[in-house]
Amino acid sequence: MQKPLLVASDVDGTLLTPAEDVSPRTAAVIARVLADEVPFVLVTGRPPRWVPRVAELAGVTGYAVCANGAVLYDIAADRVIGKHELDPVALHEYARALTTAMPGCRVATERVGATAMDGADEQFLAEPGYTHPWPNPDSAAAPRGEVLGKAAIKLLARHPDMTSGQMAEAADAVLGNEVAVTYSSNNGLIEIAAAGVTKATGLAEVAERLGVAAAGVVAFGDMPNDVSMLSWAGHGVAMANAHPQAIAVADEVTGPNGEDGVALVLERWF
Repeated sequence: MQKPLLVASDVDGTLLTPAEDVSPRTAAVIARVLADEVPFVLVTGRPPRWVPRVAELAGVTGYAVCANGAVLYDIAADRVIGKHELDPVALHEYARALTTAMPGCRVATERVGATAMDGADEQFLAEPGYTHPWPNPDSAAAPRGEVLGKAAIKLLARHPDMTSGQMAEAADAVLGNEVAVTYSSNNGLIEIAAAGVTKATGLAEVAERLGVAAAGVVAFGDMPNDVSMLSWAGHGVAMANAHPQAIAVADEVTGPNGEDGVALVLERWF
């Protein structure tokens, strides 16, 4: 690939180290990317409220594609400038289908306001019995009716006795093309967005705003929710620690996230 015109990176398992930091080497090459007036775009499953810390560590202030493509966030302005939501009727329908297909699963919803922290106390609601696969969750517990009662950017389903892959297969079987089903963790958690919404569609919107064709984009990722982005970009790079699905579609495999895998590639040009 020639020198990229836009760099896009997943966050967890890719840009961040296992200690959830940005290494000095990676931060330095990002600074050189930006100094060369090449945009560096964060593309993540995280909601906007979990982006500012990462943006500060990485030294980026431009666009972030959040919630697997469901939200476009302007970091510097702290503004949500686009979103794709699931309405309450659809949320109830999908939750019923998931519970029937996977007895014992519990659901949660992710919402978004006008800014990263707008209504933060009600952005993530989970029904009783929903267990988080990550430490220190910032969710509030609520009855299922309340969890599903307002439009959401993401429906999450959790089943501690299943793998995420097993859950995704079960969800695809009952929901088909009505939604976009993916996962960013192997720990029994799937993430559901409106049909056709992926990291690729979110990144494509950013690239269009910036006047960059897909061929000029290099993208980094590690999990199934990155597959669409790695396939869409002119040069898709999977981390050495990546899920087999991400490695299968990548043009290249770099080092792991704990060994500056992103920097190893970007240092060719910057």
